[in-house]
Amino acid sequence: MDRNNQTGFTEFLLLGLSGQPEQEEVLFGFFLWMYLVTIAGNMLITLAISCDSHLHTPMYFFLANLSCVDICFSSVTIPKMLVNHVLGSKSMSYVECMTQIYFFITFGNMDGFLLSVMAYDRYVAVCCPLHYAMRMRPRLCVLLVAVSWLITHLHALLHTILMVRLTFCSDNAVHHFFCDPDAILRLSCSDTLINEMMRFTVSALVFLTPFTCIVVSYACIFSTVLRSPSVRGIRKALSTCGSHLTVVSLFYGAILGVYMHPSSSYSVQDTVATVIFTVVTPLVNPFIYSLRNHGMKEAIRKLILRF
Repeated sequence: MDRNNQTGFTEFLLLGLSGQPEQEEVLFGFFLWMYLVTIAGNMLITLAISCDSHLHTPMYFFLANLSCVDICFSSVTIPKMLVNHVLGSKSMSYVECMTQIYFFITFGNMDGFLLSVMAYDRYVAVCCPLHYAMRMRPRLCVLLVAVSWLITHLHALLHTILMVRLTFCSDNAVHHFFCDPDAILRLSCSDTLINEMMRFTVSALVFLTPFTCIVVSYACIFSTVLRSPSVRGIRKALSTCGSHLTVVSLFYGAILGVYMHPSSSYSVQDTVATVIFTVVTPLVNPFIYSLRNHGMKEAIRKLILRF
């Protein structure tokens, strides 16, 4: 590409999900509602777990962490979009965009790691119930979360550093409502071979490791459940995994359709899938876990009555 077509622009233009003003108004109200419900719902779960001593167990410790991550994950993308709409602006500075990419990758990956840790917790609870207290010690739970944070931050840092080294062309229009890493990558005038290699090696490894852990955990769980002679035991085992499995299916079903194919084939369907795992999944998590969990419903009821 001609170097004269390159520019040192300092901002990107986020075109959003629709080019129609009337549709943008509807989307603004929809996203604002979803964001407020996401924050309120996940904060309610976190407070309920913190205030109820009966929920101070490994499963709820991981759930509280997942709720906190979901709050952060939604806050990385939605507030900037809402503020830009109110101000009548579509711009995002280069520094803001790179920062958003860093935290988007961090919290997105952290969601996956926490879901895998929760799957392991369910595996121990169903397949090794007599050894549950010994295996899922508080120190191990904290260590699993800490290692997950370390891996996700290092991966996000690597990806962001590789993104910062790129040169961008005069076209700074991003066909998305936030600085999606793939969308930004397609605007570069530089050779993106290293970025693409990292995407299909390191990123794939970071994605597939927790996903594989989830698949193996549930394979063992279903194998144990099917061997159980008690129908009541089967129902109890499935009830402890139902909420988590629903969230896993929603999260990974959407993310698989977006980032596990070449960026050149990015489409409107990918944007919809991105909205599902960045906005919808954090929104529905509180409802899935609270409506299907008697302990959570009771803790939330006590918390509401306290106030």
